Order: sequence, then C-alpha cells, then structure tokens
Amino acid sequence: MRKKSTPPAANTLPKLASPALRALHNAGYTSLEQLSKVSESTLLQLHGMGPNAITRIKEALQEQGLTLAKEK
Repeated sequence: MRKKSTPPAANTLPKLASPALRALHNAGYTSLEQLSKVSESTLLQLHGMGPNAITRIKEALQEQGLTLAKEK
C-alpha cells in the first residue's frame, strides 16, 4: 500500500524562533494569508517579534506570491 504524499502546507507559518511563533499565535495569526493583511510595523509591535522573524515571514510570503500589507 502506497502512502499518499502530503503536499507542503502552503499557508502555514514559516519556521521561526519560539518567541516569535508564540507572539503570532497569541495575536491570533496562524497562517500566511492572515499575515498578508498585516503591516510590518504591526508585527514588530508584538513582543517576541524581531527583524529575523520578519525576514523569514517575508520570504515565506514571497514564495506564495504574497506580501505584508502596506503601511497606512
């Protein structure tokens, strides 16, 4: 019996440091689609979110053809 291969979850959060992941989950963000509706400055206000996490999020969004929301 062959195992059905699972495609990579396109909308899951990228691999981040624990503090950054906790910050996102505590703020209710669980997918890249949700993050595409948020600005960089909003994410940086979250305790535990730093420049490295922002870079990884941007890269993951770009792979899916998404970007962070524009600053208002």
